[in-house]
Amino acid sequence: MTYIANVTANHPAPAQTDGPPTSAWGPDLLGDEYRCRTIELGPDPDGEGEIAATLVRREGIRAAHPDTPAVLYVHGFTDYFFQTHLADFFADRGNPFYALDLRKCGRSRRTGQSAHFVSDLAFYDAELDEALRIVRSETGRPVLVMAHSTGGLAVPLWLDRVNRRPGGAAEAGIVATVLNSPWFDLHGPAYHRTVLTPVVKMVGRVAPFRLIPGLTEVDTYGVSLHRDSRGEWEYELEWKPLSGFPVRFGWLRAIRRGHAQLHRGLDIGVPALVLRSTRTRFTRTWSEESDTADTILDVAQIQKWSGCLGGRTVVVPIDGARHDVFLSIPDVRATAFAELAEWLDRVPGCRPPE
Repeated sequence: MTYIANVTANHPAPAQTDGPPTSAWGPDLLGDEYRCRTIELGPDPDGEGEIAATLVRREGIRAAHPDTPAVLYVHGFTDYFFQTHLADFFADRGNPFYALDLRKCGRSRRTGQSAHFVSDLAFYDAELDEALRIVRSETGRPVLVMAHSTGGLAVPLWLDRVNRRPGGAAEAGIVATVLNSPWFDLHGPAYHRTVLTPVVKMVGRVAPFRLIPGLTEVDTYGVSLHRDSRGEWEYELEWKPLSGFPVRFGWLRAIRRGHAQLHRGLDIGVPALVLRSTRTRFTRTWSEESDTADTILDVAQIQKWSGCLGGRTVVVPIDGARHDVFLSIPDVRATAFAELAEWLDRVPGCRPPE
């Protein structure tokens, strides 16, 4: 089956929240099949006021065996949860589906806050831990954690820390992870990883909110996706602008520190599936090739560093996939869902009980 997005064309425009949001489940902009809940996180350790994350839940999940895991999805940079076709895939399998908009991202960003800014990826542990607690308490099920791009870096780092707690990932109720084009290294010329990284670390420490100069905004990926351009997907451009959000030194410093941790080797404690495209195509303007390649990350780096997760890791290249393999053109997207289903059916704790 090919899963198609069903985002309502006329849903209200997003509004940044300044007042104290409720922690109860309430309506979500994705429509009647979705509810959302604010996770208050208190004062921002990066000094941008009170922060919160938002947990989204899909309603109407098909009844399934109680051991069928729930899914917790985490987005990437310049992103938020809108991929309803992904939720539909899991709902059809009987997996309760939840998605988390991290602090300062999508539904969670408040007025005056720097979009997606965090000076330490470990700060995300607060909302990831609480989201996991909510999902476990509501469903009573084990949890499959799924993440995309920058989320695909933050989640393994979190899982490694969870696995070092008493009882590890098993005690936490986490059974597996799926990483969709995870950001495992800094792409581009080699000097970005050698000469530029020490500069990023130094400036990021003393002037974390300073914008990195010389980074030209490129809308190739956004143009390939959005329905008003050349794509098929509808989403809020305020939360996912075509050219992406500005990159700040402190945020990139956090990313590079995360990369270094990954490269030293993690032990996430659960089986992992890594999905990626078969090729990278960096270009400043859209072309037909942009629709069948990763225009954001170097897929060779994803392949290279996937072995650092620890445990059993399966890497599946998807020919013709975009950066988000589940936002690829329909036939490629169908292949990605088929590969995901096959893997889920083989992994203990994810396969439907007999």
